[in-house]
Amino acid sequence: MSRFQIHDDLTAPEGSVPVLRGALATGGQLPNFVGALAGSPAALRGYARFRSELRHGHLSAATLERIALAVAEERGSQPGIAMHSRAARAAGLGLDEVALARDFDSGDAKEAALLRYLRALVVDGRPPLHLHEEARELGWEDEEILEAIATVALESLAAMVNVAGEVPVDGSIEQSRTLRAA
Repeated sequence: MSRFQIHDDLTAPEGSVPVLRGALATGGQLPNFVGALAGSPAALRGYARFRSELRHGHLSAATLERIALAVAEERGSQPGIAMHSRAARAAGLGLDEVALARDFDSGDAKEAALLRYLRALVVDGRPPLHLHEEARELGWEDEEILEAIATVALESLAAMVNVAGEVPVDGSIEQSRTLRAA
């Protein structure tokens, strides 16, 4: 059971309702993480705006999902691993790439270089210069590296809420939440 109430548009604080309704209109179903984050309208709005801006960046969906998987795995976020595994498959990544991404790796040399750089940032707190140079040599522009770092921050927030709140994997309590709302 989650430590945070998992809200829907009927139970959320007033300031969260527009964001939840917008998410329902585009996605059809709320992830438990979003329902938990709805307990703080400011946190939910900040997350939604940050996520929206990054989706309009230069990184591909596959790259974003690789990063999200790596962060979710590193932080021990089971809901994040489940959600981003599905999203990575939908973005065209094979099972082998999903498994590699969970370990900050890829079969693609360019993607692997970016993930190694990000692993050093997440695990050690400071990537060495040679990893930055390697990512740039393999074609990553500063704008893309900065977006990747921002994605790490966004996915870290999601993972921390999932872990701190013991938020269940989507589907585990979703049915009871749907029935309560009906």
